Amino acid sequence: MGLLSYVSSAFIFVVSIGYLYMRSRHNFWRNRGIPYARGKPHLIMGHMEHLKTKHAAYINQEIYQDLKARGEAFGGMSVFLSPGLIVVDPELVKTILVKDFNVYHDRGIHNDAESDPLSANLFTLDGQEWRVLHEKFSPTFTTGRMKQMFGTIQQVTEELLEYMNENCHREMEMKDVLARFTTDVIGTCAFGIECNSLKNSDLDFRKFGNKVFEHNTTLLVKFMFVTMFKNMAKRIGVKLIDSSVERFFLQVVRDTVQYREMNNVQRNDFMNLLLQIKNKGYLEECDGDASDTVKNETRITLNELAAQVFVFIVAGYETSSSTMNFCLYELAKNPNIQERLREEIERSIKDNAGQLTYEMVMNNPYLNNVVNETLRKYPPIEALSRVPNCDVTMPGTNHLIPKNTLIQIPVYAIQRDPEYYPDPDQFNPDRFLPEAVKQRHPYVFLPFGEGPRVCVGMRFGMMQVKLGLITLLRNFRFSATSTTPSEIVFDPKSFILSPASGNCLKVDKI
Repeated sequence: MGLLSYVSSAFIFVVSIGYLYMRSRHNFWRNRGIPYARGKPHLIMGHMEHLKTKHAAYINQEIYQDLKARGEAFGGMSVFLSPGLIVVDPELVKTILVKDFNVYHDRGIHNDAESDPLSANLFTLDGQEWRVLHEKFSPTFTTGRMKQMFGTIQQVTEELLEYMNENCHREMEMKDVLARFTTDVIGTCAFGIECNSLKNSDLDFRKFGNKVFEHNTTLLVKFMFVTMFKNMAKRIGVKLIDSSVERFFLQVVRDTVQYREMNNVQRNDFMNLLLQIKNKGYLEECDGDASDTVKNETRITLNELAAQVFVFIVAGYETSSSTMNFCLYELAKNPNIQERLREEIERSIKDNAGQLTYEMVMNNPYLNNVVNETLRKYPPIEALSRVPNCDVTMPGTNHLIPKNTLIQIPVYAIQRDPEYYPDPDQFNPDRFLPEAVKQRHPYVFLPFGEGPRVCVGMRFGMMQVKLGLITLLRNFRFSATSTTPSEIVFDPKSFILSPASGNCLKVDKI
């Protein structure tokens, strides 16, 4: 009994120490006199306790609203066992994203080029590694490059039109259709692969593309671990990207690169630009883009190329299809706005001698307003993250924020704040008329981020979204059905904002 007593005492001691340690982590902000989120944090999950059943957008919105009601510019929270901050004041948002970018240039997202090669991409990399890659890859998304890809995307929209013409005699699940469309766009622009997922949805490219966004318990545990123990996670080689996904995309990239280099294939797509950087260290000049003349001749490896293609898929596939899906949902619910947009599109095309060009697609004022209002209500990424690279004092306070603290800018919560957007749940594109925009703080609309780390693929994403919408609205009228959800609820299993249910709409050919 003596041994059992010792073992029991030791167990109780270890558990007690562990409990006290975890509770002390949740008192991090209280002990420093910094305002923090109300409510007792979960012992392990912190303020993310309901993450499995509630999307993070809702959790961060509740914390944001509470802090703002108390007049705070920012406040602490527990992200699992790690201390994090939620930013409320748009001036502080500006400071973090732009003014003090040299302090907050990292996102604090796990990346490991050796153990998890696809994770070492432009979105996740830190410090000097990010700066070098950003200098190389930002010219791939200039206006001139986008014009070159415009015709390639236009071909895919013709396939979308053909599919819709064949199936528009019934109610359609638009979420699935639009996901197939963007799969085909990304497939052809990133790899030069004709996926044809609109005709055949059972494809490996689509299957593994979907798997990237799967949010399961195993991934959540890994995410918790790398959030709390980032350095240790790198030392032991924790992988966030599924091994089967990694094998598939690395093999597709290898096969594509090998075929193109052996056969000297030239296409107006993303892969062609990456191959220039891989083989020459810089991009060849593009008409109308003076920035393309800058040459840094350091070449990239095949794995680095694959990582950039991978983030292109992640950033452009689900986010763009969801934006189009949300937009059609709102247009079906607001038929007057839909008709006005259709008329504006037709007027623009008529004024452009009947031609659908890059300039016409990207510069239609009312289409811009409609898409921006969609992005306001449904920003693809619900929060931006930054970490300071040194201990920093928050402006206007004596509060010292430790190095590497996760700071979240809750985009969804800010863009649903009635102070900036009265009646925020209403879909109103006129919020983005020039005179209305001037009256708002410039940092309360952040669907693509802002500052030097603004989304480099913004032009590409907007181009495929707008071209897809123009094709659909010119040929079809969309209306709600009895199965169309009365309001959108976000899927807690998705990292981005994605509807938990589908989007079944009645589609009538015009």
